[in-house]
This record gives sequence, structure tokens and C-alpha cells, in this order.
Amino acid sequence: MRLPLGGWPGGPTNRRPGGNTVQTSPYHFLPYSPWVYLGFLVLLAAVIALVEIGVLHYAADRLGLPRRLAFLLLLLCLIGSYVNIPVAELPPEPVESDRVVFFFGVPYIVPIVEEWPGTVVAINVGGAVIPVVLAIYLLVRNRLYVEGLVGVAAVSLVVYAVAQPIQGIGISVPTLTPPLAAALVAMVLSRRQPGPLAYISGTLGTLIGADLLNLGAIQGLGAPVASIGGAGTFDGVFLTGILAVLLA
Repeated sequence: MRLPLGGWPGGPTNRRPGGNTVQTSPYHFLPYSPWVYLGFLVLLAAVIALVEIGVLHYAADRLGLPRRLAFLLLLLCLIGSYVNIPVAELPPEPVESDRVVFFFGVPYIVPIVEEWPGTVVAINVGGAVIPVVLAIYLLVRNRLYVEGLVGVAAVSLVVYAVAQPIQGIGISVPTLTPPLAAALVAMVLSRRQPGPLAYISGTLGTLIGADLLNLGAIQGLGAPVASIGGAGTFDGVFLTGILAVLLA
């Protein structure tokens, strides 16, 4: 990937894009309004409370993880959504900057950029790196190779069908589509291990169906950073993790 001398294009900034968030560089920014993050935190806290009081005593155990580790990983996913690792750069084009874009009622933040060369393709730590590692671990530990392959393929097709290109953001999917599709697929394919299968199918299926299969559609959207697992797909991946714990 080509970067000019002197660091990140556009340089670090502490301004609030759209008046809603703070970024320290064009690569690392909160992709949603702070109110959306507050909702995620409240949801995660509610699930943790249910597990701690014993209502879902065996949930995380059936995922094959200590309960507190499972929720720590979900929290790290939420925090890691701020971090994007650049991996490629598309040909130069005019890009959007400092905007708030609404899709299905969810506010997405377009980061502040200056003198940006074009769309940078990146991998989101919280929406791709951590979930993929956990999904592979669950796949191997539970030996869900056939069910996992079928589940990932099914969710990928569903997500690909509903994914939409959003100017300034990249590819986005309706928030509830990935977790609902993952839940349905998991309950049909495995009554014995629906939780792990839901996480595997929902996580990998969302990333493949929304991001990887739509890489060719990113050019021309004017997105400064097209983040795999970032804005547009992170909410579906995160909610899939919550749902997997509830199903386990």
C-alpha cells in the first residue's frame, strides 16, 4: 500500500465529524454515532447480567469458552471496531468526508480526511480479526466442518442478496439480517450445537456476503476507508455474537 512521507494522509485530527464522534487518524474512528455504541453496551451488559445471575448459566460453557472470557471477547470486538488495519489502496477518486449517513435508521460516520488519495481497503479488528479467529476456534473445537460450510454458504447468500452500496461508507446490510439468518440456519442444521454454529455462520457469512463478495463494488462509492468488518457490517457481526450466546 502506498502512503506519502510523514505518516497518514490527512494527518491526525481531534475534530468531530458530523458533530458526533472523535477520530485520532483517518484510519481509526468510531463508525457509528455514540448513541449506537451506548445501545450495544447496554445490550451486552444485559446479557452479562443474565448469565451472571444464572438465567443462562450454561450458555458460554456450551460455546466452549469460560463465561467471562466470552463476554470479554465481545467487549473487545466493540472496542476493536475503532481500529482499522489498511491492506490495499484503490485508484485515486474523489472521496466523501465529515458526513453522517443513515441506513435503515442507523447513523454511520464518514471520517474526516484531507488530501486523501482514494479509497483505502482495511480490515477492522473488532468486526473481522477477532470474530474470525473465534469462529475458526469454535469450528475446529466443535468439529462443525460440514455444518459450518453449509451454514456459512447459506448466510453469505442471504447477506449478499440484501447488501447495498452506500455512498461514502461502502457496503452495508440491514442490522438484523445476519443474526436472524444465522439463528435460522443454526437451528435447522444443528439442534445439538446451535450457538457455536450460529456464531460461525453469522460471522463468516456476513464478512463474505457483505464485504468480500462486494469488493468490486467499492470503487466509485467515494468511501475514504472501506473497512472489512467495519461500518456497515460490524453491527450484524456483533449482534450475531450476542445471539450465539443466547442460543448456546
